[in-house]
Amino acid sequence: MLINKSDLESITQVKCSTPHSILGMHWIEPLKGASSKHRRIVIRAFFHEALECSVIPIERTDIAELPLTNIKGSGLYEGIVNKADSIFKYKLKVTHGDGSVEEYYDPYSFLPTLSEDTVYLFNSGQDRFVHNKLGAHTRTIEGIEGVSFSVWAPSAQRISVVGDFNYWDGRRHMMRTLGVSGLWEIFIPGARVGQQYKFELLGPSGAVFLKTDPFGKFFEAPPNNASIIYDLGAYKWNDNKWIQGRAERDWANEPCSIYEMHVGSWKRKIECSNRSLTYRELAEALIDYLKTMHYTHVEFMPLAEHPFEGSWGYQVTGFFAPTQRFGPPEDFMYLVDQLHQNGIGVILDWVPAHFPEDRFALARFDESALFEHEDPRKGKHQDWGTLIFNYSRHEVRGFLVANALSWFEHFHVDGLRVDAVASMLYLDYSRKEGDWVPNKLGGRENLEAIEFLKEVNDQVHNNYPGVLMIAEESTTYPGVSRPTDLGGLGFDFKWNMGWMHDMLNYMQKDPLYRNFEHNQLTFGMHYQYSESFMQVFSHDEVVHEKSSMLMKMPGDTISEKTHELRALYGLMWLWPGKKTLFMGSDFGQTSEWNHSQSLDWHLLEYQDHRGIQSVVRDLNKLYRSIPGIAKGDVCDQSFEWISCEDSKNSVIAFIRWGTSQCDTLIVVAHFTPIHREAYRIGVPFSGHYKELLNTDSTVYGGHGFGNKGGVHSESIQWDDRSDSIQINLPPTSVTVFRYSKTEEPSA
Repeated sequence: MLINKSDLESITQVKCSTPHSILGMHWIEPLKGASSKHRRIVIRAFFHEALECSVIPIERTDIAELPLTNIKGSGLYEGIVNKADSIFKYKLKVTHGDGSVEEYYDPYSFLPTLSEDTVYLFNSGQDRFVHNKLGAHTRTIEGIEGVSFSVWAPSAQRISVVGDFNYWDGRRHMMRTLGVSGLWEIFIPGARVGQQYKFELLGPSGAVFLKTDPFGKFFEAPPNNASIIYDLGAYKWNDNKWIQGRAERDWANEPCSIYEMHVGSWKRKIECSNRSLTYRELAEALIDYLKTMHYTHVEFMPLAEHPFEGSWGYQVTGFFAPTQRFGPPEDFMYLVDQLHQNGIGVILDWVPAHFPEDRFALARFDESALFEHEDPRKGKHQDWGTLIFNYSRHEVRGFLVANALSWFEHFHVDGLRVDAVASMLYLDYSRKEGDWVPNKLGGRENLEAIEFLKEVNDQVHNNYPGVLMIAEESTTYPGVSRPTDLGGLGFDFKWNMGWMHDMLNYMQKDPLYRNFEHNQLTFGMHYQYSESFMQVFSHDEVVHEKSSMLMKMPGDTISEKTHELRALYGLMWLWPGKKTLFMGSDFGQTSEWNHSQSLDWHLLEYQDHRGIQSVVRDLNKLYRSIPGIAKGDVCDQSFEWISCEDSKNSVIAFIRWGTSQCDTLIVVAHFTPIHREAYRIGVPFSGHYKELLNTDSTVYGGHGFGNKGGVHSESIQWDDRSDSIQINLPPTSVTVFRYSKTEEPSA
């Protein structure tokens, strides 16, 4: 026996961190007194349950099959090749305890699949595409097919890959540690796509436990949650035209109307145990709906793998994997591909702010606070019961940047809506005095998280021109949508939470008393152009007993409520800012959103709900068809008040400047249930003003009060303008006029 006692015990007791230095093929010293030319090789393998083990040389006819000796019945087999001239390829022939015989390429005969540069860049947080190296990746090495596995766990004493390919036995494939990097690696010949695996760790406490792959690309369904070997490069994309065109897009100056949705509850197959649509089933039905409604983008609530459906995807355990609930990753690729081929962009909710405490995933990954902070004052969200990423750690920051880039690289998404940015920016977010730790300057800002957000935004924009980064951010933190080289965070857009809250507060007031709240209707313009804003009514506004959008509205009947909601949407679409609206809200869902059941599509049998849907459709169409209006979403030269002080009548009027006079829109919003006739407003030009949209139209289920298609201006001074128009203001309505020099002939 050549192996020493310490090495033998480390292998047989499954405690070895450097198994490649013991197992496999190694040069050893010549026999004492023998010529130095008579080199020797020792070959070792560990099969604890085997009856026999031998070495079968490959491409060597001069070396016979070599039986290996079971050292002290330990299951560690050893054999020597005398007078060897070189290292050679071989297989291990193993007779198992049940009498079966199998042949294996020895995983301990391969060099590391991670280069020194990769290790260095990972530890320094500079490998932006490390997701293509860490985790599980199919490879062909020296003509041998298999899978390389790697994982970061610096506190572990030993790590093994266990899975379908080794009977989930941690003794079969112990990984090697790569210096002091904290990285562990092994190449397993014969492992293949579709097989399940986990990492088995021996922690510093001596406990043995299983973890899923932080870089896993596909997972089995809960409760087992095993990672699944998957090849993301197998899908053949057909969206080149979209991707090439995307690089030239400037969404700040183009219409951007986003349909926010939860895949699992959009539509369900009642006849199939009320299951959700698959990614492939969704493609056809969703595309038809989005095109009919003239949305530019769809935004999916988080689709990264998550074990608890009630988290809606916001408690992620598989950051690099689309959830298996609706199909494999290639089916999600198909959905994105089809959306692109139909001219629809795809935005994905992304959650880099926190992760759940599920022990099979990132939490205390190697028994240490690896991805999170050790101090709960910095590392735990008390409100959500989740853990906060440690943005000061290079490897964690690199993990998250790579995660963001992976969704663009592998799944061709067009943007990320970054969740809970406010919680990342401030160390005292939702914490009482004494429950948080100030930064190194004594302040409340999370300096490391701020630098991370800048870094990820820059990396996304540098690598994928034309894509969007959108912040869900509710505070007054400055420069969220300002470029990083100008001192900002680098987002393209910020959700306008202030406008949303003000408008909902205003709309829920009894219309007879709205005159006392007129400032809520107009205040948003004071800060509208301080950021590049996105007006939004999201899923957060229709859950947790907040009521649906429709049921928030005042009124004793559904018809009265729909009247209010149509006007609110009219103002939202004509107010500057990109648009996001949650599914179901665009047809007046009456019940709160429920993640476990379908939207109430049957409501479209009723005119009130069809009317809401129709007005949203027409608002989208108007928004997309008038040249230059979208540019005004972020340009303060494109908006001008006509009248904003008529609190008595709850009326505001403003101009949305287009690219020419004839693309100029006059918007009049009226928020009392009174029909006002002969209401006069000043206008910028002399000529005809066509009534382009009226939310009180009978087409939408309204009363039909309006202006008979348009009005002509008069040379009567009003609102500090030389010309004005006299119009009818329907009850609780938004009316849109488009300027033309002369009245268009009737059809």
